[in-house]
Amino acid sequence: MPEPTSTAAGIATVAVAAASTSAISAFGVPLGLRADLLIAGFAGSLVAIILLNAVPGSIDSWMELLRTTLRRMAVAFASSLTAGYLTPLAMLFAQVPEALLLGAAFAVGGGAQQVLMFAIRRLSGQPQVPAATQSGGMP
Repeated sequence: MPEPTSTAAGIATVAVAAASTSAISAFGVPLGLRADLLIAGFAGSLVAIILLNAVPGSIDSWMELLRTTLRRMAVAFASSLTAGYLTPLAMLFAQVPEALLLGAAFAVGGGAQQVLMFAIRRLSGQPQVPAATQSGGMP
């Protein structure tokens, strides 16, 4: 058994700590969120923002650039929270193995903005708008 101060014991401790995920708490209240799912959802939201142009912006002025940046930050935050809360529930309903959890969190984070907008429109009673007219394209 290595001594606790040796490098091997330190690496083993870090590996075990990384493998065990703990729930995040705020002000002593457990939120039921896992940090690995939040990070995977955040990465998925970044892919949606950057590659899929989920939050389009224009560079007219510095004020518009600031507004777009704040909107992108809010979308990334909301997408990671959505992935943190909905991925375990979706995985439970779909009955898929635990090994796919991070990939599912990435996918949920990437598609969270579109799903949330659909749910908000549906619950508010607004008519559904086709995707071509949302982005300003021709119908």
